[in-house]
Amino acid sequence: MAERAAKQLELNKSELPNSITEVIATLSRAGFDAYIVGGGVRDTLLGLAPKDFDAVTDAKPYEIKDVFGKRCRIIGRRFQLAHVYSGRELIEVATFRGPPNNKASTNQDGMILRDNVWGDIKQDFARRDFSMNALYYQPLKGVVHDFCGALEDIDNKIIRLLGHAPIRIEEDPVRLLRALRFKAKLGFEFDKELSEQFHDSNWALLEQISPHRLYDETQKMFTGGYLVPLLPLLFEYGAIDNLFIYPPAEPSPLVQQVAINTDKRIAAGKSINPAFFYAALLWENYLHQLEKAKNRNMPFGDAQLHAAGKVIDRQRIKTAIPKFAEQFIRDIWILQPKLAAPRNKQIEQLAEHPRFRAGFDFLLLREQCGDSEHPLSESTNGMGEWWQTYQTLSERDKQQAIADFDENIRRGAYKKGQRGRGRNRQKQNDTTQATAHSNP
Repeated sequence: MAERAAKQLELNKSELPNSITEVIATLSRAGFDAYIVGGGVRDTLLGLAPKDFDAVTDAKPYEIKDVFGKRCRIIGRRFQLAHVYSGRELIEVATFRGPPNNKASTNQDGMILRDNVWGDIKQDFARRDFSMNALYYQPLKGVVHDFCGALEDIDNKIIRLLGHAPIRIEEDPVRLLRALRFKAKLGFEFDKELSEQFHDSNWALLEQISPHRLYDETQKMFTGGYLVPLLPLLFEYGAIDNLFIYPPAEPSPLVQQVAINTDKRIAAGKSINPAFFYAALLWENYLHQLEKAKNRNMPFGDAQLHAAGKVIDRQRIKTAIPKFAEQFIRDIWILQPKLAAPRNKQIEQLAEHPRFRAGFDFLLLREQCGDSEHPLSESTNGMGEWWQTYQTLSERDKQQAIADFDENIRRGAYKKGQRGRGRNRQKQNDTTQATAHSNP
C-alpha cells in the first residue's frame, strides 16, 4: 500500500463541499474510520468538478443510522447503503465490503446477487471495480491510500479492472457499460486485458441483469454530459445491440443531434429528461411500426397509439422504461404530426399541452438534422421555426399569428397533404412563407 500526503497531490480539504467533510468528521468523532472514495477523488485529482462525493466506513449500516439518526436512510437489497443528508446535500455512505462468503450470494455463473458482506479497508479495496476508483482519501488526516497503483493509472490515463478481468465481468457485466462511460467522460484508454472483454459472450451476460438496473445505467449514460463521445463507443463496442431490442446499425442524424443538444443543456446547467433520448433512439422503430399499422387500415390516431405501445413494450425486455417515461415518449411522438400541421383552432390547445415543450424541441431537432423529410414520416413543414416565434409573442400577437396562420392555410402556404402510407406532406413553395417563418 502507498500512502500519500494529500497536499502532495494538491488535494485540499478546504476545497471540498462542507457536506462530505461533515459526514466524514461525524463518523470519525463516533469512533469509526471514514474516507472519501470513488469518482469524487478521481475527478478532483483530474481537475474536474465531481458530480458528487461518496463515503466509505467501517461502520455497519445500522451503526451509521445510529450516528446520524433521522438524517439517515438505509437503502438497497443487493448491497445496503446509507443515504445521509448534510444540509440539502445527500451523501452516499457505504460500509467496507468483504469477500462473498456463502453460495447464496452468487448464481451458478458467478454473478453477484447479494453483497451484504462486511470487511475491512483492504478487503473493500479488492472489491472495487476499476483501479482509478479505488483511492481512499481521509481529508481530516490529509492522507490518500493507494493499494493498487491507481495514481499511476490516472497519470497514464488508463482504465484497468482490479483483479482478473474475465472474472470481474462475470461477477457484474454492467462493468462493461461503466467502462465505456468512463472512456467517454475521461478520454482514457482501456488496458489490454479490459479491451479484450467486449465480446458477445460477455455482452450476453447482461440478459441476467434486471431491466430496471439497466434502465438506471442508461440514465447515467444519457445524463452525464458526455453523450457525444459515448454514442459512437456504444456502437463500436457492441453495447447498443444488447441494450435495445431493435438496435440501429448506426446512430441516425437525429440521434446525433439530440446527443449534441443534450450535452449542451447539461453544460449550461439546464434540466434534461433521459426519456427524450429514448424517444430519439426509438423514433425509427416507431415510424416502422406506425407504417405497419397504417397498412392495416387503422385510423391514424389508433395507429399511433398501437405503434408507440408496441415499441415501448418490446424495449422493456431490455430496459424497464417506467410508466411516466413511457407517457413522455409517446406524447413526443404523437405530437409530431399535430405540431407539423395544426389546425388554427388547435394552436392554443397544443401550446398548453404538458408535453408541448418536449414535442416542440423534438420537432426543431428533426428540422436541424434533416429528419424533417424522413420517408416514413410527414414533413415538419418548417413549423419548428413558426412555433419558436409563436412562443415569444404577447397574447395579442399570438392571436394575430393564429389569424395569419389561418390566412396562409387558405392561400395554400401550408398544405395539409394526406396521411397516406409513407407520404410526406407537400413542401411549402409559396414565397410568402419566408415572412411567416422568420426567425425570432
